[in-house]
Amino acid sequence: MKCITKPYPGLALLLLCSFLQACSPGRQIGQFTDKALLRQPGMSAAQVGISLYDPATAHYVYNHQGDKYFIPASNTKLFSLYAGLKYLGDSLVGMRYRETDTALLILPSGDPTLLHPAFPSQPVIDLLKKTPRNIYLADVNWKDRPLGRGWAWDDYNDDYNSERSPFPVYGNLIRWVRDSVSSSFYSIPDVDWEVRFTTDTLKKVFSVQRDFNKNVFTITEGSGRNREQDVPFITEGVASAALLLKDTIGKAVTAVSQLPHWAGGGARNASGGGSASVATGGSGVAAALSKGRFPGFRVVYSRPVDSLFRPMMYHSDNFFAEQTLLMVSNERLGIMNDSRIIDTLLRSDLKELPQRPNWVDGCGLSRNDWFSPQDFIWILDKMRNEFGLERMKRILPTGGTGTLVSYYRQDSGYIFAKTGSLSGVVALSGYLITKKDHLYLFSVLVNNYTGNGVTLRRNIEKWIHNIRDTR
Repeated sequence: MKCITKPYPGLALLLLCSFLQACSPGRQIGQFTDKALLRQPGMSAAQVGISLYDPATAHYVYNHQGDKYFIPASNTKLFSLYAGLKYLGDSLVGMRYRETDTALLILPSGDPTLLHPAFPSQPVIDLLKKTPRNIYLADVNWKDRPLGRGWAWDDYNDDYNSERSPFPVYGNLIRWVRDSVSSSFYSIPDVDWEVRFTTDTLKKVFSVQRDFNKNVFTITEGSGRNREQDVPFITEGVASAALLLKDTIGKAVTAVSQLPHWAGGGARNASGGGSASVATGGSGVAAALSKGRFPGFRVVYSRPVDSLFRPMMYHSDNFFAEQTLLMVSNERLGIMNDSRIIDTLLRSDLKELPQRPNWVDGCGLSRNDWFSPQDFIWILDKMRNEFGLERMKRILPTGGTGTLVSYYRQDSGYIFAKTGSLSGVVALSGYLITKKDHLYLFSVLVNNYTGNGVTLRRNIEKWIHNIRDTR
């Protein structure tokens, strides 16, 4: 007699689930990630977080420590970008001002494009050159420090480390130039600050070193072709800006620490505007400023906001990112203060982040910035929904451009992402359109990497190509 055994339905279902799991997109991506990235030389001691998100299904296709915290370096600029897109409108406020018959008072806005060499059009300067009035520059809304929390102190002389300030000019940099033909040295802009020359004859390369505490510059002459170097200067609130503006516009600019009484403040200044009367009292203006309102002040707009955001993201410009966050603070709170605006944003627009970050500056120079890959997925999706993917594609660099100039050349026009780099830190977060025309959001954060940074970026590039080719 033949014995027939009925199949056990639970076992069949279990086998089917195991088969489907083995073939699932997440498992396939995980296998490739393990081989192409996580097991590569130099990665054994590194911390890696990766998230891949499908906005069409609102589903994470792949997560590797996506909810853990990492130092993101310049990926932090994505959050400053969101704040700028949300609160700076269509055009940047170049300055606010009030005037009497004889005086013009500037209330700074934090606009980093003022007299910046990358922006030939200068509406603020045009107005200041034309006015016959005495010019006063106030810093009553400046409530922060020139350098960010956790920034490396010994980077103060490097061009990527310009001081933050309420009224930046020339990118808060002095360009020193050596003319080998005439053996002369000059600065752009021309400054009267003290210049010394080193007696060290062993140094052969032209260089300029600023004193840590003051605007005194020591030049090493060097040899060879013409050389130049951009060096941050000490801003001292608006004091240095007032000094440099004098030569630029051809008239004196007086720095003041309070609103003059004729501009609605309580302080009296020995100025030509002292005889003018203003209806609004000092306490009323001060209270309004503290709420982000500017009664009686006119506005000069400098340029469309995206003309700042695009170079900020393409070139990972730390100064632009810092000033963007300060401008947002000024517009929302009436003061410029990183910690205040960050706390405000985290309690309002960003309160639903998957993991609440430790966010301390606008550019990511600080190693006190901690974000998760899922945080970057969330902000990328929020920007896509609020401002549109096409606008994000215009602002973020694609393959072969900006900070991606040496990468993703074959994917130019299909990847739009922000890079991030510090010693031991490599990051990349952005949008990817696959060959099947499907949109994914991704974030890759690597900390404590001991190998070659270029090699790691190439391995991340292989990972991105695999997603693009197979999904």
